[in-house]
Amino acid sequence: MRRRRFVALIGSALAAPLAWAQSSAEKPKRIGLLVQGSRASRGHMDQALVEALREQGYVEGRNLVIERRYADGGGPVRLREFARELDALKLDAVVTTCTPSTRSMKEQTAATPIVMAVVADPVGQGLIASFARPGGNITGTSSQAEDILPKMIEYFASVLPKNASVAVLADRRNRVHPRLWEQTLNAGRASGLALARYEIAKSDEIEGAIDKAVGEGARALFVLPDHPLFLDHRARIVASANRHRLPGFFWAREFVEAGGLMSYGEDIAGGWKRSSTYVTRIMRGARPDQLPVAQPTSFELVINAKTAKALGIAIPQSLLLRADRVIE
Repeated sequence: MRRRRFVALIGSALAAPLAWAQSSAEKPKRIGLLVQGSRASRGHMDQALVEALREQGYVEGRNLVIERRYADGGGPVRLREFARELDALKLDAVVTTCTPSTRSMKEQTAATPIVMAVVADPVGQGLIASFARPGGNITGTSSQAEDILPKMIEYFASVLPKNASVAVLADRRNRVHPRLWEQTLNAGRASGLALARYEIAKSDEIEGAIDKAVGEGARALFVLPDHPLFLDHRARIVASANRHRLPGFFWAREFVEAGGLMSYGEDIAGGWKRSSTYVTRIMRGARPDQLPVAQPTSFELVINAKTAKALGIAIPQSLLLRADRVIE
């Protein structure tokens, strides 16, 4: 009996290293990350994705390789170049993090699985066929910017005087912004605000556009959602708005953390994190067209009380109680 037990124990001890060796010998999974912005401004989002993949058993440097391509202001040409590079690598999947990067990757390949993170109106843009049945090689998570715009404007209007003149910053190259502008305009009228659109196409136009808006009577600033240029240069936008004492309202809390007044929208880093589930399922054999695109169901209201005080704005107590986070 003792001998049989000893042999069994030895067998178990030998089997464990063998199983580990077999697991370690498996070929690492390889994914890509295509981002229009810079890693400096998106580092916390990148980390959210990496940590989520680690929780699901994929550790960068061990059994996972990530090919990162940050366009860092390079625009459509750089994105197309990076898309070609990533497609040539024959990766298991590529994560795209905005409308421009998703479109660039889609135009480059119909074979490599694409997992989009927080992309506005992917159906309307023709990126997917439907949320339930995306078709093709794209799946992932969408943004609900269009659906929540009326609520965004409602919150902003509650801290502004009636008929306040609001400058709306848009990107003239963004295919979604014309629709978002129409919705914003309608919501502004319903809330008693006077809105005027100011378009830019590159970062060095930010201050000029805001200066022009102030010269034409703007007393507040609203930045349209879903554009990486704005998110990457959030510190410049916020600094310019605060210099002119313009209350600023945004779609992401990163702007408020940089000193903006208020934001209402989804957790963008959380969207990157949620995309990890799609990456994992694809790496394990699922096809993108079999995975319904997820839509966010929760949104956060963030208020910078310090900025409100500096601008002389009284935030209604009801709004402070509604806020998910108040920065003191």
